[in-house]
Amino acid sequence: MSRFAEVIVLASSAEEVMEPLTQPDPARKWHGQFADIGHGMFGGWAIEFTRRSNWVGLLEDLESQPWPSPHSVQVLIHDEEDDCFGLWMMHDGRLVEVPLPRTSRYFWRNHYTGEVDPDCPGILMRTDKSDGLPEGD
Repeated sequence: MSRFAEVIVLASSAEEVMEPLTQPDPARKWHGQFADIGHGMFGGWAIEFTRRSNWVGLLEDLESQPWPSPHSVQVLIHDEEDDCFGLWMMHDGRLVEVPLPRTSRYFWRNHYTGEVDPDCPGILMRTDKSDGLPEGD
């Protein structure tokens, strides 16, 4: 499945943590490397993926890093069908999506099994737009 996605990581004092993630590493479950997009009080790193399979495992890898200030870690993800970036932050050692006002994440059920694919990111939709919301869950 082709699903373009942009991921941005913002974190305080995280240059050492992110440096290895800016280098190629075939041992990682996800593919690619981040680019440094800014310095200052909060560092920023970005990556673009062209297939969903290339970023499977990314959140788990990010949450396992030794962040000097875990409370400052913010991960922004925009999948090709999202209306806006979603926000994930560290809570109890896990990256969890933070609900944004006037948005909902929607998932489609598999036509054969009726189940939602646990690896599917779904789409983040604005609930205050006028062109309607997807059918389903």
